[in-house]
Amino acid sequence: MDIKIYNTLTRKKEDFRPIKKDRVGIYVCGPTVYDEPHIGHVRSVYVFDVIRRYFKYRGYKVRFVRNVTDVDDKIIDKARQEFKGEDLKIACRKVSSKYLESYHRYMDLLGIGWPDEEPKASEYIDKMKDFIGILIQRGMAYESGGDVYFDIRKAEDYGKLSNQALEMLRSGARVSPGENKKDPLDFSLWKKAKEGEPSWLSPWGPGRPGWHIECSVTSSDILGDEFDIHGGGVDLIFPHHENEIAQSEGAGKKFARYWIHNGLLTINKEKMAKSLGNFVTVEEVLKRYSPDVLKILFLGTHYSRPVDYSKEEMDGEKEALDRIIRFLEEIDKRENREEDHVPRGAALKKNPFKRFKEEVDEACGEFEKAMDDDFNTPNAVAGIFDIVRYGNTVLYSTKYNKKEHLGYFRKARDVILELGGILGLEFKQKEKNLSILEEDIKKKIDLRTKARREKDFKKADRIRKELDKKGIILEDQKDQTTWRIK
Repeated sequence: MDIKIYNTLTRKKEDFRPIKKDRVGIYVCGPTVYDEPHIGHVRSVYVFDVIRRYFKYRGYKVRFVRNVTDVDDKIIDKARQEFKGEDLKIACRKVSSKYLESYHRYMDLLGIGWPDEEPKASEYIDKMKDFIGILIQRGMAYESGGDVYFDIRKAEDYGKLSNQALEMLRSGARVSPGENKKDPLDFSLWKKAKEGEPSWLSPWGPGRPGWHIECSVTSSDILGDEFDIHGGGVDLIFPHHENEIAQSEGAGKKFARYWIHNGLLTINKEKMAKSLGNFVTVEEVLKRYSPDVLKILFLGTHYSRPVDYSKEEMDGEKEALDRIIRFLEEIDKRENREEDHVPRGAALKKNPFKRFKEEVDEACGEFEKAMDDDFNTPNAVAGIFDIVRYGNTVLYSTKYNKKEHLGYFRKARDVILELGGILGLEFKQKEKNLSILEEDIKKKIDLRTKARREKDFKKADRIRKELDKKGIILEDQKDQTTWRIK
């Protein structure tokens, strides 16, 4: 059966047809690294991690790209706050490095896979300038006082992704002070440098790229001018993704075939926002719950729909996860027992093992059927709970002969672990250990750096191994040593 995907661009569910047979290129908009990651970020990252995992399970070779925005107004503002008095360019690099490291660390703690490619905006400045130059040459963009804007009047079918008419969009658009646009909807490709801010030389004067241009450039550079899937949150449909299409097609590129957008996260039925005081960081969640609890919450709602986070919902998912874990643990216990099992109450009149096998087989079929249908995780994960529900009936209400019946339980366990693995579940209830303080890790790294400088390589190696046993991986770079959690 073919995988079907709801394509935001066509507003219908379509059979997935890759550009290259058995290969799929996926580009997803990544983090702007100016603050700690929150669970709203996690929802999007996890959705596309599951999609990537399922494509691999179905035999595709996946190339997964997620960019990092490390050149942005928010980063500049944060640099001014956190590093007052320091050179702003250096401060911006410190901010982006700090929060990208934090982002990686928490994605590792959550068991979410890294992308195959993770291009940073700062690494693509020259290619962005070249791209902007092509748009100017083709008459799709214009320079205005050191800024460069995309000319929205030249774009064909602008609004086709967000399904909005150009005049309706224009009616609500405004020109901010200092902007010299021909049309209120024209968007920035290159921003004229402001004093002290990070900037790069260009044919239009010193400045830095606008936000939208980086995704068009990095995606086409890595995946080609036409690639299979572009993803992100529904909040990015307009204007970010709409502008990506306009500038990529304006440069003569075909761009993405399928657009997948995930729904957003609410907190206790309200929009998540710092101003409302309901902003929840990944660290806060992991202090109370295992990653699997958060993942099961997300899996219970189709990726395209909003998800509500609350203590009550999370506690309910924790109980659901615990039922699966207890079932798996009971199978392990029975595997190690010598004696057979005789139920305390009345045994089932009919031998249930045939039906048990059918239940497991049906769960596998229903899992693939659900995931093939636009990655319907609520139906997919329901099959795992069906195995557990019927399996518990067999475990506790049936006469059990170890030699004759153990294979049925092993098969159920193996299927649960395999299907769960596709969804990124580890079936662990224990919360992730966050007791290792960053300060302690940094002290160890400083001691190791000193030991290496003094050529005491035995001590340096000992510190590395000590941290490795605690689940900390050190990565030596040219000017520094960074760390992440296994």
